[in-house]
Amino acid sequence: MNAPENVNQLLADVDHRHLDALEEEAIFILREVAASFERPALLFSSGKDSCVVLHLAEKAFKMKNPETGKLEGKLPFPLLHVDTGHNFPEVIDFREKRVAEIGERLIVAHMDESIKKGTVRLAHPLESRNGHQTVTLLEAIEDGRFDCLMGGARRDEEKARAKERIFSHRDSFGQWQPKEQRPELWNLFNTRIKPGEHFRAFPISNWTELDVWLYIEREKIPLPNIYFKHPRQVMRRKGLLVPLTDVTPALEGETIETVDVRFRTVGDMTCTCPVESDATSPADIVAETLHVTVSERGATRMDDRTSEASMERRKKEGYF
Repeated sequence: MNAPENVNQLLADVDHRHLDALEEEAIFILREVAASFERPALLFSSGKDSCVVLHLAEKAFKMKNPETGKLEGKLPFPLLHVDTGHNFPEVIDFREKRVAEIGERLIVAHMDESIKKGTVRLAHPLESRNGHQTVTLLEAIEDGRFDCLMGGARRDEEKARAKERIFSHRDSFGQWQPKEQRPELWNLFNTRIKPGEHFRAFPISNWTELDVWLYIEREKIPLPNIYFKHPRQVMRRKGLLVPLTDVTPALEGETIETVDVRFRTVGDMTCTCPVESDATSPADIVAETLHVTVSERGATRMDDRTSEASMERRKKEGYF
């Protein structure tokens, strides 16, 4: 993943009109959610996609101060994060800092509470909690009585997400039923729900990974520092660079190396792997992304490699 030498010239040659169209569509969807639902919430994991959606939400509902150039006001919905307890510390630190900067209300649903209640049971302490976060998410939806959750999922990430609607209906069990999704013609969305049902809305569903990084570069959106080049101890395992952490220790016979890496996507420490990279800025990542042939989930997520239908199975159980 070597970046071209003249990155600034590359960005100067990019036609940004398509970003304006994508931004306009995303803001329309965010406002449609606010107008159609009584208790929406925005899922904020501090990943690059949710940071972009948060920025779009601020553009959709806040006013720019002409003197300071900053967006002022309040979002008409809270932020929601499902904390598995296995998040990268850099991501949690960024979450707290970013929420404090913008002054919004953050609701954190802790998986540890689900474990204490007995609704989540782990086979062993180091088991990946990624698949179990569905339970905590559905509990948070019930406790908050949310009727729509907005998030940063995109169709180019994974084939199960490729066939999902922008307004994705979930039944009273929080499950996604592919055959019961509603048609979306001419940006007309059927948002009617029965008691107990809810929607998941994806404002950047039509964006690609390259679109996201071009937009981050253009809008100067802050991100956790693990998205950029940094040294990290890793083990090479099944073609992936597994980070050395308390919950992902080295296996017998594995060699621990210190490698310059960055993360293309951010999830649980137990299932998210970095890639080797020299990219230190969004512009560098744009140049790298032009040459990749595998989506960020396909290249770095161990949970998506368990089977061909792993993502679709989790979504049918209520996963985002």
